[in-house]
Amino acid sequence: MRKGLGKKMLSMLLATSLVAGTTVAATGCKFGSNSNEPITLTVYSQVANSSGLQKGWAADIIKDKFNVKLNIVPDESGTFQTRMSDGDLGDIIIWGHTDDNYAAAIKQGLLYDLEEDDILKENAPYVYDNMQDALAKNKRLTASILGDKKDTLYGWGGEVATSSKDHQSFFYTWDTRWDLYKKMGYPKVKDMNDMAKLLKKMQKMDPKDDAGGKTYAVSLWPDWDDAMVMYVKATATAYYGYDELGIGLYDPKTGKYHDALEENGPYLEMLKWYNNLYRQGLVDPDSMTQTYEQMSEKVINGGVLFSIFNYSGSLGFNTDKHMKKGEYMYCMKPEEASPIVYGMSTLGTGYVTSIGANCEYPELALEVLNYFCTPTGRLEYAYGPQDECWYYKDKKTYLTELGQACRKDLKTKMTDHAGSFQDGQLQMAVSTWNVDAQNPETDGETYNADNWASTQQSSKYDIQEDWKKKTGCEGINDYMEKGKYTVSPGTEYSASAKSDELKTVWKQVTDSIKNESWNALYAKNDAQFNKAVAKMKKDTKGYGYDKCLEWSQKEAATRKSLEDQLSN
Repeated sequence: MRKGLGKKMLSMLLATSLVAGTTVAATGCKFGSNSNEPITLTVYSQVANSSGLQKGWAADIIKDKFNVKLNIVPDESGTFQTRMSDGDLGDIIIWGHTDDNYAAAIKQGLLYDLEEDDILKENAPYVYDNMQDALAKNKRLTASILGDKKDTLYGWGGEVATSSKDHQSFFYTWDTRWDLYKKMGYPKVKDMNDMAKLLKKMQKMDPKDDAGGKTYAVSLWPDWDDAMVMYVKATATAYYGYDELGIGLYDPKTGKYHDALEENGPYLEMLKWYNNLYRQGLVDPDSMTQTYEQMSEKVINGGVLFSIFNYSGSLGFNTDKHMKKGEYMYCMKPEEASPIVYGMSTLGTGYVTSIGANCEYPELALEVLNYFCTPTGRLEYAYGPQDECWYYKDKKTYLTELGQACRKDLKTKMTDHAGSFQDGQLQMAVSTWNVDAQNPETDGETYNADNWASTQQSSKYDIQEDWKKKTGCEGINDYMEKGKYTVSPGTEYSASAKSDELKTVWKQVTDSIKNESWNALYAKNDAQFNKAVAKMKKDTKGYGYDKCLEWSQKEAATRKSLEDQLSN
């Protein structure tokens, strides 16, 4: 296995650089021997949405601190297999899941041993000092993959918490046009049937968006579909509190597993709900073909009345322009809904960060990642450059005027950097501290700007104040915690590797589920809907659905066992 620079070689290189006049910054070594040319690190990210060199303000920060450029390679069809065949996944790898692909990379020796020559301890000291639980979890994961107690360290999880006692902020927020709800007289909404009736009335009240186009109750997108249609299964998560697991949904309260094709089960129930909306003209007809970005434009333009997520609802719609007109999108969930909220854990999640075994500059790559794990780096990749977009004062965090503008509108032009805030957002999609984790640089605040003392101001617009008065709540978490909700405990659970045979079967089965789910969602009547579901069941059974279900049920049992251990 080819390794990067050893400690002695690194020391010699740095000494040579100093003699030659190359600057070695306190925040990171500037490699390149006698040249000031920046080093380009390739980042293979399974959760990135764009490719190519990082641009804008994030690129400037990384260049200034480390003399580094980041070349982003997203996980498109065939990318992982190609890079595995080449024997080089990249310099930095961001894993979306620690599943069979992660296991395969370890078995083929494509990840760097982060304990070799104390490379992590010396080049990522903040990670080493503050994420020990996440590091230990990764070593146990390696042992489960390789066996024989080979607990080599190949990375650390993302979304790390400073405490395992709290839960994250809610993001299944049931964002609904509150101004229209107010005009209706705040009718009682008990369940999904009531929700559908409400959305139908809302469309009649506000049939046109800002540009004169038709409004829809919901606008979906297929980009994030995995084993099932994402938005359909996520609605079951938002309503019942069941979490996606394998080829179905898992109930954290009971450990019961509901597979996607369960008769009258949560997935098919929500698929039918969306089909009923579609047949009433309430589902954006572009849903099956549009991108997330195209959907977002419609939300910003006022063409969407409801979203189960805040990021495809209120965060896009609630501009000053809309709220000045008394238009507002915010939480309004059915009484029976019990949305999931995820427990935080010092172990982190499946979003693992690794270094490629063939990385030529592993020390430098770790320095970059270490920066993202510091409080400054965590805040900068979320909100922009320190002092330009945010700052500390008296151990509290504040957004500057520019920072506030960027949060309201991602297309805000940056003052000292090329392009907009959105243009410069970090595209590698690294995940370090959970946004609701405690920031040790402050007096008890988290990394979540929604909950900073400086952002808890009185409502700027009457419609915002109306929501507070009617609900008796100050914000989203307060509102959600007064009603039903489901906590998914944070555990060490990671999906087990699938055999090559199962991976082939899995793709055929899940492709069929997704394709026929969309066909069912777009059905013009009950007969067409039932035909699509019947085809889904028949085809998947022929492909080997039972094998996928067996694997998923075993995973559910493992997860339940780990959750039970927390209460013992």
